Amino acid sequence: VQLEESGGGVVQVGGSLRLSCVVSINIDNLNVEWYRQSPGTQRKWVARIYPDGATRYVGSVKGRFAASRDNARKTVYLQMDNLKPEDTAVYYCTLFGSDDWGQGTQVTVSS
Repeated sequence: VQLEESGGGVVQVGGSLRLSCVVSINIDNLNVEWYRQSPGTQRKWVARIYPDGATRYVGSVKGRFAASRDNARKTVYLQMDNLKPEDTAVYYCTLFGSDDWGQGTQVTVSS
């Protein structure tokens, strides 16, 4: 399985970004997750989107991040609003329970 993240960049505090994750297989019945990793830290879980579109988030991003999916495009999105410096990280997507990862996309929030 291949995953490709995109959409990262440099934004100011309070700004927004929309990340995309394109998956090489049909994702209709799959849970897809977002993780992030800051320098010197372990990769941490951020969000999960279920096949029915339900979502779950880590507490620190609730109300600011929103995951969505377009199964026809095999793509999952992460809309990130009201970004904070502590959101700075490389963001990755993965399929729940798998060891397949994309190359990540860098998000930098400047104050």
